[in-house]
Amino acid sequence: MRFSVVDIGYDQRQVDSCLDELGIRLTRLAARAESAGGTGREWDLIRQEATGLCGLLRRLEAGGPGTGRGGAAELEREAAELLARARCELDAAREEARQLREQAYDDALRARREFEAALLDRRRREARVDEILGGLRTEPVPEDTPTAAAAVTGSGVPAHGRR
Repeated sequence: MRFSVVDIGYDQRQVDSCLDELGIRLTRLAARAESAGGTGREWDLIRQEATGLCGLLRRLEAGGPGTGRGGAAELEREAAELLARARCELDAAREEARQLREQAYDDALRARREFEAALLDRRRREARVDEILGGLRTEPVPEDTPTAAAAVTGSGVPAHGRR
C-alpha cells in the first residue's frame, strides 16, 4: 500500500479506496473461514482475526475515537483552530506593519521639517552676510601706499627693525 503525500497527510481518496478494498477482502476471508467449517483451534483463531479486522476496519471508516484517523468533526475542529490561529497571527502582523508604516512616516516628516528649518536658517545667514558685505564701501588703495607686506625684507625681518 502506497499513498501519495499531500499537504495534510495522505491522499484521502487513495486511503479510502484502500480501506474499501481491505474491507471486501476481509469480508470474503471471514465468509470463507465460516464456510470452511473447520473445528480446530487454528480455525477459531482465523475466524476471530478476520472478525476483529472487520470490526477495526468499520471503526476506521467511521473515524471513531482511538482509531488514529479521527472523526470528521475532530478534523473540522482542528482545521478551525488552525485557521483561527493563522488569522490571529495575520492580524498581529498587519497591526505591526501598520505601526511600522506610521513610525516611518513620522520619522520622514520630522526629518523633512528639520531639513527645511536648517535650510531656512542657512538662507537667512546667507542673506545677512550679503547684507553686511553689500553695505561696506570699498575704496581703491593707491599703489604707492605702504603696506605691511612691503615693509618685510627678503630675510623675513621687518625693515624698520634692522640696524
